[in-house]
Parts: sequence; structure tokens; C-alpha cells
Amino acid sequence: MQTETLQNTPSEQVAMREIAIRDALREAMSEEMRLDERVFLMGEEVGHYNGAYKCSRGMLEEFGADRVIDTPIAENGFAGIGVGAAMMGLRPIIEFMTFNFSLVAIDQILNTAAKAHLMSAGQLSCPMVFRGAGGAAYQLGAQHANSFEQFYANTPGLIVVAPSTPYDMKGLLKSAIRDDNPVVFFESELTYSLKGPVPEEEYTIPIGVADVKREGSDVTLITWSKNVFLTLKAAEKLAADGISAEVIDLRSLRPLDTEAIARSLKKTNRTVIIQEQHEMASYGAFLSHHISTELFDYLDAPVSLISCPDVPMPYSKALEKVILPSEEQVVEAAKKVLS
Repeated sequence: MQTETLQNTPSEQVAMREIAIRDALREAMSEEMRLDERVFLMGEEVGHYNGAYKCSRGMLEEFGADRVIDTPIAENGFAGIGVGAAMMGLRPIIEFMTFNFSLVAIDQILNTAAKAHLMSAGQLSCPMVFRGAGGAAYQLGAQHANSFEQFYANTPGLIVVAPSTPYDMKGLLKSAIRDDNPVVFFESELTYSLKGPVPEEEYTIPIGVADVKREGSDVTLITWSKNVFLTLKAAEKLAADGISAEVIDLRSLRPLDTEAIARSLKKTNRTVIIQEQHEMASYGAFLSHHISTELFDYLDAPVSLISCPDVPMPYSKALEKVILPSEEQVVEAAKKVLS
């Protein structure tokens, strides 16, 4: 996946170039730091090492050590510094090397950043972004392969974004930095090198708007983050069998674009949700409940949910492949809801 080029041209007819996701993220942060001196980046290895995944390459040289801040391995500490800075009017970008490590800072995110505005009766805001890699990569073992989208989406006061393409990454990160609420922004270790079209001109993408990555009429495939790519490949296999699959990339999990889901189900009347999470108490389970209750009249078949088996992620490459969602699972589930 790391060397693929995504063919997903934005609708705007503007000057385009192909860049990698890591470069799209760097452009988003750099552009916002040039526009607003309150924005700064803080995290492990973001400065002299150019970021663990090279998403901040060259930013230390441009903005200096006061705005691109290398930290100790102390997520609770630097996340807390970021929360305090946001309350005082700055706009921090806090980078976690992986969201698995964000658990060390969970009190700062859930109990302080998410609740500051409400508990201060609107006197405090927390305009900041927590960003980094989420989900499994290649053979990182059980402690480095968790997907925590549902965990943060369960918390009122947080905005949760999980884009897939370079275009979406850049546009949504710029919007996240400008938002007056704390935003949890999920990326993927496996797609930082993935290239796609990104305008040379400045642009933003509104948070809370899903994107139809492929039009279809027979079944709706709903997913987010890196699973968008395997879902698109599954849709191609379904097309070869005469099945027209629509692929919805949610992009934003909180808030959720319920209207986009409803529009699609009015056409297809069937849906499959694909997630890299365990089924119990997952985001996909919530989504299935929403569709089954709010959109029941549009359904001609039960909602199908593809999840990871209920076990920690193994280190073994062969077992890891069994755990994660696959194109074959998507094809099988789509055919089942159509049968």
C-alpha cells in the first residue's frame, strides 16, 4: 500500500500535483503556521528527526524550536502542556507517534480538553489537534495495533476525523487546526507514502461531510481511514461480477454525516460496514444501530458488519492477515446482503 497512487481526483478543476500523504500533512501544518502565529507543533521527534514518519520534514528549519517542539517520551506531560496552551489562546498540534501511546495522556484528552468548554460555562475553549497514526501496521504486535476511533468518538466535546486520501488529509487537517474544539485526527502508518492529487491552491474540507469515493446502485459499502482502499478494490471485484457498489468514506466520525448515508441507502437498500475494530462496543456497531433504527424503511436486508475477531493483534504475519478485514470478506458480505 505504501507505494500506491490513488486515482481519486477532487471535483474542483484546479492545478493538481501528485504528493504523498506525509507531504499533504506537512503542507497543511506549515500553511496554517504561516497564517496564524498561535499554531505550533509538539511531539516526540517532530523537530530534529523531521517526525517519526517524516510528516514534519523541514518545519524546524522554517519555524524554529519555539514552534516545532521536540518532547521527551512523556505523552501525559506534553499533551497536558498543549491543553493548557490551548486554554490560554494558542492552537497546538500534538503529535502522538501512534495513538496506542495516547492512552498515557487519556486524562488530558478525555477529562480536560473535551470537557473544558462545558465545565467553564463557555469561558474556556480548547482549540487543538491530537494527531498521529492509528490502527495496525505491519507486525507491530498487540500493544501497537489498536484502533481507537470508537473510544474517542464516544466522548462528547471531541471531534473525531479519520481521512484516507492525501486530498482529504490536507483539507481536513487545515479545518481541524482552525476549529475551536479539540480534534482527534487519525492517520495510518501504512499510507504515509501513498500518493494522490492535491491542489496547489489553498483549500479546506468541512468537518462532518462524508465523501462518495465510488458511485453505485446495488449495495453501499461504508468505511473510513485506510480501509477505504481495500473497500474500493473489493468494489472493483464486485463490478466484475455485475454488482454496482457505492463506497462511502465517512472521513468524519464525530460529527457523522447521516444525510450522506441516508442518500445512499435510498438508492441501494443494502449496506456493509467495514471497520478495523472489534465488534463489541465498536463504531461500526453504533453505525449499524443508527442505520437499523433511523433508516429501517430503506433496508431490504440486515446491515452487515465486518470487524476484527475478538482477540489481541498477533505479531505473526500470517495471523495478522487473518485478523484484519480483507477484500474477500467485503465481496462475500456484499453478495450475502444481495442474495
